[in-house]
Amino acid sequence: MLRRHLLAAAAAALPLRAACAAWPDRPIRVIVPFAPGGNADVVARLLQPRLQERLGQPVVIENRPGAGGSVGAQAVARAQPDGYTLLVGSNGPLSVNPVVQARLPYDVARDFAPVGMAMQVPHCLAVQPGSPFRSVADVVAAARARPDTLGIGTAGVASATHLSLETFKATAGAALLHVPYRGGGAAVPDFVAGNIPMLFTEFSTALPLHQAGQARILAVASSTRLRALPEVPTMAEQGVRDFTAGSYVGVLATAGTPAEALATLAAALGAIVQEPDFRERMAVMGGEAAGGAVATPEGFAQFIAADLQRSRVAAQAAGIRPE
Repeated sequence: MLRRHLLAAAAAALPLRAACAAWPDRPIRVIVPFAPGGNADVVARLLQPRLQERLGQPVVIENRPGAGGSVGAQAVARAQPDGYTLLVGSNGPLSVNPVVQARLPYDVARDFAPVGMAMQVPHCLAVQPGSPFRSVADVVAAARARPDTLGIGTAGVASATHLSLETFKATAGAALLHVPYRGGGAAVPDFVAGNIPMLFTEFSTALPLHQAGQARILAVASSTRLRALPEVPTMAEQGVRDFTAGSYVGVLATAGTPAEALATLAAALGAIVQEPDFRERMAVMGGEAAGGAVATPEGFAQFIAADLQRSRVAAQAAGIRPE
């Protein structure tokens, strides 16, 4: 009797094992929780053909913006946990919204299964090309001499760049006047027109302005100088010790996705971020392809948790309460 039960159980498990082993056997939907054109969208479209090649199935990108990325993230959190709906996530829905949105419709730790980080791009401090400020020390000195009068633009209240700015202000002791916009790109026209003296933004946003002579990047908030602009020093090199900040883009599945599917996805993404062509494209964008532990599910999960804690500290410093 026991032998018959064991044989029956083994037979019943065979179709499930076969299904998992055959993953994927149909198209995969990748949700980008922002409008086309931003970092997450660009990275998703660079990943798309590479994932299709490695997984052997069509990969369809769907832009679903809204609520700072929460709308698209919610769609993935509530999707069937089968690996066929993925999220291209970033600071907004994963590290910032949990701190600033009181009724977030998902829980990052509970509802997602991280696959791996794809890229990071540091934040930077940029000034007008004719600005008298030649270093971070110049900006800090001016801010101390005239507290809360020097305007500096970010992507908006409680955005990733705003929280980074608040951390910079606290670390450097610089009383700068925050000027929020509706997205990093929205601040650029005002800056180029000379209506705002400084930007605290993603390096990928400031780099084209710097190259066109429309901005001067004073410092990058990375641990080392960037290959795209090696002459620009880091914040730490200019006296802002232990200060690094940036935005990231990674891939996540719905919590409960079968381990076999997650392993297949992680192996594919891990190989893609090591491809010389992909790494070159990230460098041209002003970013850096992920590598090491953060490109793995476990390492990416740990990174998200640590970044979420950094966001909480920065939000408290800025007096931002969940709404």
